[in-house]
This record gives sequence, structure tokens and C-alpha cells, in this order.
Amino acid sequence: MKRFGILCDGGDAPGINAAIRAVARASFERNFEVLGFIDGFEGLIRNDVRIMTKQTVSGILTAGGSILGISRINPFGDPKHIEAIKENFKRNSITMLITIGDRDTVSIAYRLSNEGIPSIVIPKTIDNDVYGTDYSIGFHTALETIANSLDSLHSTASAHHRIMVVETMGRETGWLALFGGLAGGADYVIIPEVSYDLGEAAEHIKERKSEGKNFSIIVVAEGVKLPQDLERSIEKDEFGHPVSGKRRIGYYIAEGLEKLTGIKARTTVLGYIQRGGIPTVSDRILATRFGVAAVEFASQGKFNGVLGVKDSGIIFSSFEDCVNKIKYVDISYLNLAKIFF
Repeated sequence: MKRFGILCDGGDAPGINAAIRAVARASFERNFEVLGFIDGFEGLIRNDVRIMTKQTVSGILTAGGSILGISRINPFGDPKHIEAIKENFKRNSITMLITIGDRDTVSIAYRLSNEGIPSIVIPKTIDNDVYGTDYSIGFHTALETIANSLDSLHSTASAHHRIMVVETMGRETGWLALFGGLAGGADYVIIPEVSYDLGEAAEHIKERKSEGKNFSIIVVAEGVKLPQDLERSIEKDEFGHPVSGKRRIGYYIAEGLEKLTGIKARTTVLGYIQRGGIPTVSDRILATRFGVAAVEFASQGKFNGVLGVKDSGIIFSSFEDCVNKIKYVDISYLNLAKIFF
């Protein structure tokens, strides 16, 4: 009998529980067993494990967060952690791991596969930057949050005739900023994939004012580069990524635009609210499809890869094809957004 281990790694995202539910229910249909590890790789290291049942996953389709918890650690930071993972994998007679995670999870899973730990990664990140899939779980729900926030900011920006700078998450990519800005009617979007000129942005704002538009909404992705002296001082996490919210790029952009335009500018950092809430219908369906597909591929003996959605179909890509790669924004969407600036 096959026995799968399931864990959640990286940052949380709406739709994780829907994926856990799908993995469990699809496994039970085939008489497979599922063990859930608490708090991601930390649970696998500590052997903090739970037997999953139909009751365990009942009623969690619409719940945010993760019933198994989640953590962001690099188990390869300590050789003892890898030995513990290998020991607990064997102790629990696990056939394969199903990890719900992000780009760093793909890197960890790839390295673990070289240690004899097979797995499949279900892509989950609001940043939507996992290579090998058009969309990751959580992205569409985060976009709803961003668009709703921009809807709210339009009224106060208009009332006070201000520049409103909205900083989104996204790490090194601008998927959230660009798609959120497009859906929320942003007047200018700044993303890491394209170099920016504050002077150009300021001139655009001045032009809007000359046309009788007394406010502007500017959306900035957190990964947009700061001047080198400021960039060097930013706190990094275990994987070398800047800690979210520490770069304060939104404040830097707002201060610069206020000086260049003479218009008061205010900053809203959306932060962790983008990672919370009830998953949208799109994310529930995507998570469900990924969870069922993971079990189907595993039952066929196909593992050590990343699931993805491409042209509406579920695909499987090997770790070698995805590891250490970033899925950057398709610039055609920026050209689309510019029509409405």
C-alpha cells in the first residue's frame, strides 16, 4: 500500500487547505494512506506527524491558512536536519512526499530527491513566480485583495487630491503589482522586470493633473530595486531573499514623487493581508485539480517534479526543468496596462 507524506512549506497562501483536502480525498479513493507533517519541514525533522482521515479534511475547502501549519526553513542549513528527514521518512514507511510550496520548496525538494527522498511539488505562492506553471495557488485570491484595496483607495485619493502609492508583495517579480494594478485601475505600475524612472512617473502624474485628474494611484512591487546603499542594508531570510516589508520601496517611491510633483503622496503597504482570507473559486478549483493530479501522477510512479497548469491542462515538469528558475512577468501585460495609464 502506498503511503504519502504531505507538508506545507514557505509562505502561506489562500487555497492550501483545498489542496490538502484534494490530496487526502483522492488518496482515500485509491486506498492510499496519508500522513500530514505539522509546520512543514520542521514537522518532518521532529517527526511531528498526524494520520489524515476524511474527518481531518472535512469542511476545510474554503478555509484560509493551513490545518497542518507551515514554516519557512532551509533544512540543508544543518546536516542533522537532513539525517532526521531521511530517518523519519523511512520510519513512517512513506512512499513519497507531496509538498505544497514555492520556489524555495522546489529547490529543497530537488536536493532531497538526490538524498533518496522522492516528492511532487504543488505550486503555492501569491507571488506566482514558480517556474513551470501559469498560475500558483493563492495568486488569484491575492489579486482580489489588491483590486479591492485599490477600489477603496480611489475615493480617499480623490477626496484629498493625493498620490497614493500602493506596495504589493511579489519578491523579484511583478505579477501581483501588474495584474492587481490592471484589475484595480492603477494609474501607473512599477515592477522589478522593467527599469523605472521616477522623473517619468512624475511627469505622467503632472500630465494627469493638467487633464483635470486630481489624484493618482501608483502600484509598486516590493522587489523593485532601491539605490545600492539602501539595498545592502536590507535584512535577508534563510534563503537570501529580502524579508518582506523591510525594503520599504513604497515609501521611497512616494517621497521621490512628492518632491518631483509637489503633490502630497501617501503609502499603503498591503503586506500580509494579501496572503490571508478565504480562497476565491479559482484558487479552490486550481488547488483541487493540483491535489488530485499529484495523487494520480504518484500512483503511476511519476515523481520528482513540479505540477503546473498550462493552457488549462495540468502538466508535470521535472525538478531539473524548474529548479533555480524564476517565472518573470510577461511584459505584454505591462503594455496592456499602459493603455490605461
